Amino acid sequence: MPKLKNDRLIRALLRQPVDVTPIWMMRQAGRYLPEYRETRKRAGSFMDLCTNPELACEVTLQPIERYPLDAAILFSDILTIPDAMGLGLYFEEGEGPRFHKPVRTAADVEALGNPDPETELRYVIDAVRLIRRELDGRVPLIGFSGSPWTLATYMVEGGSTKSFSRVKGMLYNEPALLHRMLAKLADAVIDYLNAQIAAGAQAVMIFDTWGGVLTPGDYAGFSLEYMRRIVAGLTREHDGEKVPVILFTKGGCQWLEAMADTGADALGIDWSTDLALARKRVGDRVALQGNLDPAVLYAASAVIRERVAGVLAQFGPGSGHVFNLGHGINPDVDPEHAGVLVEAVHELSRPYHQ
Repeated sequence: MPKLKNDRLIRALLRQPVDVTPIWMMRQAGRYLPEYRETRKRAGSFMDLCTNPELACEVTLQPIERYPLDAAILFSDILTIPDAMGLGLYFEEGEGPRFHKPVRTAADVEALGNPDPETELRYVIDAVRLIRRELDGRVPLIGFSGSPWTLATYMVEGGSTKSFSRVKGMLYNEPALLHRMLAKLADAVIDYLNAQIAAGAQAVMIFDTWGGVLTPGDYAGFSLEYMRRIVAGLTREHDGEKVPVILFTKGGCQWLEAMADTGADALGIDWSTDLALARKRVGDRVALQGNLDPAVLYAASAVIRERVAGVLAQFGPGSGHVFNLGHGINPDVDPEHAGVLVEAVHELSRPYHQ
């Protein structure tokens, strides 16, 4: 594999000096880009796009071609693991993800196998290999997975939810059953992320999208504990290079200290937390990623630059910061505004790295 020409992301995640603050955007390969919508149309469906390595590679590279971003993130979906476990993932127009076979009973949990990444999830691993080859060292490639708790919410509910009634019902009524399910998911995530690393992912991120809906005690026992297991089981060095791990719990910034204790290299921060306070709380134990409100990208260019300056000032001088949105970029954002963001981060962060 060619040597990285731009290693800012890896260096920042490992809290090493950089010339400017690196930036990438969650969901940067997505619906806000007209070229993505064109590829998605050619694919026929979202699942056809996800399961075609060539097309997944194409959309992964689209934002890299358009903007001077400091990382590519694998185009895939967090629900690939439960789909590979036989739950039958499909997408309803305007409704989001659904499963033909939700997990509701002890028998359902016992029936869950551990998918082999090189067979049931081969399309993802092949996409990683192809993207690494096509990137040719331009920027690092980030692999990812959903957290066990977040995957479980979709699997038990049968799709998206606002109430979390079924999965929380399982948590309160049958905690041992939910723990068995989460343990199986943690093993599957470890194998999946290690396969991505072996195929060429140079950093990995665990998306705990729904950890923030839990009480503090339940977060520790039903979400964080399983992410800790995953971090402990991951390959942290490949081809002589360190492979940083990013942990992101949306709505979970009250638990930053506990998250920093997992052994992850970096924590994702949503926009509800002041970055200066977050940095003070975790000290130099981990890097921080974030945390511009995605809605800022609806604003005028001058406002975007002003808000970027504010986030950079909150983190302050030194390395250990990866600029990102506090969650995924919204699909109706003007692509030009995303370009303003990337340019502003590189330009305005330079004085912080003198």
